[in-house]
Amino acid sequence: MSVNPNEKPEEGGEKPEAPETPVKPGTPVAPGTPASPVMPEEPVAPAVEGGESAPEAAAAAPGGRAGAGAPSGRRRLADALWPPRVTRAQLVVALLLACLGFGLAIQVSSTSEGSALRGARQEDLVRILDELDDRTQRLEDEKARLEKQRAELESSSDQAEEARRQTQEKERQLGILAGTVAAEGPGITLTVTDPVGAVESDMLLDAIQELRAAGAEAIQVDGVRVVANSYFTGGGEDMRIDGTPVTAPYVFKVIGKPEDLEPALNIPGGVVQTLEKEQATATVERSAKIVVDALRPAKRPDYARSSSP
Repeated sequence: MSVNPNEKPEEGGEKPEAPETPVKPGTPVAPGTPASPVMPEEPVAPAVEGGESAPEAAAAAPGGRAGAGAPSGRRRLADALWPPRVTRAQLVVALLLACLGFGLAIQVSSTSEGSALRGARQEDLVRILDELDDRTQRLEDEKARLEKQRAELESSSDQAEEARRQTQEKERQLGILAGTVAAEGPGITLTVTDPVGAVESDMLLDAIQELRAAGAEAIQVDGVRVVANSYFTGGGEDMRIDGTPVTAPYVFKVIGKPEDLEPALNIPGGVVQTLEKEQATATVERSAKIVVDALRPAKRPDYARSSSP
């Protein structure tokens, strides 16, 4: 029987049957239920490498609609690293590391200061050690002498006479140091030749300092008495000591222990090697008697006065 789709169903007539709902395969059907057409199975999306399905891979892929709301791994790592979150423990560790680095820098600096002696020969190191021992011995002798003077002053029956005698002795010693009296004794003669005029005033001053450190008690250079307040200026053909011109060869007359004075000039990197680098020569000659007769006028101090009664 054919049904015209344009015709309306009559009232009281039978209603058209509802379309049958397709049933998926494997779905149980109640008894007496009319059979429905079987719905074909939906195709299963192929799995991608790594065990993820295609939808999951699309969600994880950059730019995918499913992954648009979830941050990527790099984004999560960047969010974890910046801005940095510093804790108190990290600050303490950073402070300790900074202190450790500062200490290591000081240690390296102090170690590099002694690197000048690393290349020295064994005999040079022995000589330097002997010189230090000699300086220590001189200080010990000076200490013993002062203690003896104090004991003599305390035990002498005529303390006034003993004090006068020691004062005169001290005056002679200070006169030698001040250059107001002549002196003689064992020592050395240092002769510095300068054929090219390369010797500067600071080189001669270094020689004076080395000699004083080795125990020199009186020094004279080309007829000029060198004392504590002496100064060197110029260089080459215009060398001056305390304003007095001196010319090469420069002759140093030094009173002191020769066994200490000569090694002090020949230490590695010392006066002799420095002068040789400037094409100058320095010769040292020991002598049992050196006369230092250049004098300086006694100068009265302008402000200082003796505090003794």
